This record gives sequence, C-alpha cells and structure tokens, in this order.
Amino acid sequence: MPYQIIDPVPASLDVSLVIPVKDEVENVALLAAEIRAAMEPTPWAWECLWVDDGSSDGTGDLLRQAATADPRHRVLALERNFGQSAAMAAGLSAARGKVLVTLDGDGQSDPADVPGMVALLLDKGVDLVNGFRAKREDGVVRKLSSRIANGFRNWVTHEQVRDVGCSLRVMRRDAVRHLFVFRGMHRFLPTLMRLNGLGRTLEVPVHHRPRLRGKTKYGINNRLWVGLADLFGVWWLMRRSVAARVRGEVAVPATRREVGT
Repeated sequence: MPYQIIDPVPASLDVSLVIPVKDEVENVALLAAEIRAAMEPTPWAWECLWVDDGSSDGTGDLLRQAATADPRHRVLALERNFGQSAAMAAGLSAARGKVLVTLDGDGQSDPADVPGMVALLLDKGVDLVNGFRAKREDGVVRKLSSRIANGFRNWVTHEQVRDVGCSLRVMRRDAVRHLFVFRGMHRFLPTLMRLNGLGRTLEVPVHHRPRLRGKTKYGINNRLWVGLADLFGVWWLMRRSVAARVRGEVAVPATRREVGT
C-alpha cells in the first residue's frame, strides 16, 4: 500500500469539522444535533465531515440520514477499519474548510467549545489551538495511562503540551498539509507540525464528558504501550529530520553573444 500524506482539497468554506467514527450508532445522531446547535449561530460557512472507519453497527446508515437531512454533513466511508489516524488523515484531506477541527465521535468532546476555539485561532494568528481536558471524566486506568504517556511524550519530544491525547483541536489547513500519516499520528500533531516548520500553539481548557453510550475502543494495551512504541518512531524522525536553509541564489552574469561582422 502506498504511504499517505495529508493533502487538503482547495478551500471553499470557512470551517470543516472532521470526526472519525467506528461503531458509534448510539452517539452520532445526538452529536450531529449538537454540532448544528453550536455552529449555526456563527458567521462561518461550515461543514461536518464524518469518516466512517469500517463501522458494522448501523452507524453508516444514520450518517447518511444526517447528510440527507442537512447537506452540510458529509460522509466519507472507508473500505474497512484503518484506525483513527488514517481515518482522520482521510477526513482532513477531503475537508474544504480554511480552518480544520477534529473531535471524537463518542460524545465526550463538547461541540459547544468549537466556536470559541476557532475565534481564538483566527484572532491570535496561531497554527493550532489544542484543547486540554481540565476535568477528565474517565476511569482511573485511562487517566493514569494517559498521564504517564503524556509526560513521557513531552520529555522525549521537548514539548510542553498539557494534553496531547485530547482530540478536540482547531488548526489552519496549511499546518497539516503534507504531514506523513502513520498509526498513532493523531497523538503527535503538535510535534509533527513543528517539524514541518509550523506549530505555533495555544492551549485552552475544554469540557470533557463521560461516555454514556457505546463502548470505548481503547484500553491499557492500545493506549499506553502502543503510544509509547509510536513515540520512539517520532523520536527517530526528530533525530533524523533535516532542513537546509538557503542563503540565496548565486547571481551569474548573463552570457553575451558575440555578433559576427
């Protein structure tokens, strides 16, 4: 399979919300209504792009109903389950907004936070506004594994991101253009943006809600250990990345043709 990079289509809207989902039949209809309530009062032309990452529980049918009822909702159906990073990258590449927003489809992210984060990005001229979950509504195991992974990740990458695992992010489309896609990429977006020459980041507290419907896709094995394994790959990329700085082009006098007599 060829490698994938994030390469957004030409922008034709103000804001795109990108939501990867896998078997979230109990959450998508309510989340779609919350997104509509949050975004309709704003002055921006917007869309919500759902990426169905191989759902088998009827999620795709509900998303198609939402898109039929409101064309601002679009559905991108993947051939099979590719994972959150690949689904997010596919959505970001298909998004038409000048500003890109990512959030989870499990209902724990609050769409009401999105307008304020978009306004902050535009006002401050940064590349990324990263949410951090000021009050996490998770179990002890998830909180502990996330804290360990987050601290170790910051130590290795020399970042000071309070909550790398928070999926609620608002970013300029150029900040993610041509980022290389790999499993676990979504956990390292601030670092990858910085390696790409961008990455001016602000962090803001966001609401985090308990999961009331559906089942989590993550546990200790695919959150802590897999995340730490991905970190060593990013560390290697940081150590091996290189970018030449051009001082300038050498001016060479134009060759004069001698005209024969």
